[in-house]
Amino acid sequence: MATTAARGLMINGRFLGRQATGVDRFAFETVRALDQMLQSGDPLVAGLNAQIVVPHTLGALHNPFARIPLRAVGNGHGMRWEQLSLPRAAHGSLLLNLCNSGPLFFRQQVTVLHDAAPVRVPDSYSRAFGTWYRLMAPRLGRIARRVLTVSEFSRRELCDAYRIPQAKIGVVPESGEHMLRMPEAGANSYGATAQRPYVLAVGSLNRHKNFKLVSDAARLLGDAAFDIVVVGGGDPRVYGTSQDPLPPLIKHLGYVNDADLNALYRHAACFVYPSRYEGFGLPPVEALALGCPVIASRLPSVVEACGDAVLYVSPDDPRELADLLERITTDAALRDTLRAKGNAITAQLTWRATAVKLLEEISPWLT
Repeated sequence: MATTAARGLMINGRFLGRQATGVDRFAFETVRALDQMLQSGDPLVAGLNAQIVVPHTLGALHNPFARIPLRAVGNGHGMRWEQLSLPRAAHGSLLLNLCNSGPLFFRQQVTVLHDAAPVRVPDSYSRAFGTWYRLMAPRLGRIARRVLTVSEFSRRELCDAYRIPQAKIGVVPESGEHMLRMPEAGANSYGATAQRPYVLAVGSLNRHKNFKLVSDAARLLGDAAFDIVVVGGGDPRVYGTSQDPLPPLIKHLGYVNDADLNALYRHAACFVYPSRYEGFGLPPVEALALGCPVIASRLPSVVEACGDAVLYVSPDDPRELADLLERITTDAALRDTLRAKGNAITAQLTWRATAVKLLEEISPWLT
């Protein structure tokens, strides 16, 4: 690829000022990988002049990067800042937006659109949010120099849902290796002290995350020899509309810190991911990185990322999930096989590889 030179790279740092989601994780880890490449003098970033910009309201924010300076610009915050102040600050540079949005009247930008979820699963979003994204995404697809996404599946989705030409969309995959940096909780954590085998699940109120599949499977299991440990998602709406009491094998831990989550993954018999729609499916890859076997919905994006390292289930079949849970919790050889396959896959999915692919995609506008 061409080495970067001459034109500066300005990174939209709006993601640094909010509670991290999977999209924000992608942004942070990609910038962190670029920062490490700059620190090590990697020839792929020779001449790269990168900076990250945030609203003035975040001006006191600690800069987590060693070689990419952070600069506060403009007035306001959120969407208003992104549409008005950010393009003025980016004049003369290539603007990189990593989190599904960007200014609608600035052409010298590359924007990452992770999926077409607001169109495909509209019930998971407010009407105002969905309407904005249905207007914004096609517009960005027209004016941006390049659109990036995180899987070939999402590439097809952006083309179909937002009419962005496939030739204009590049693919930059994600990684789960950041999980390896998390400290693991001590010997008193639930993961280390659980009295029975357990399956790990993460609750979510978003409808397309389909957590009801887990509770329905739990009801079918009856008096199982393992528990289903749920992190987050204590709200009863997570489990759908049933008013029946939850089975006793479901154990709520509520929200846990990163160290406890790390331990839960490492000691779990498996991680369950029942989602109906994903642009990439980062949580299964994170689980595989920690050696945790995975049962996931049979989604094109998850199959693309995880291959045969995962056991797949229909998102509409709680009996199939119940059978797989019984199988994986009792078959140590199967778990070992899945771990080995997961290690092979996650070894290829690194944040440096993400950063290198990103540089390949944006380099024509940096020289």
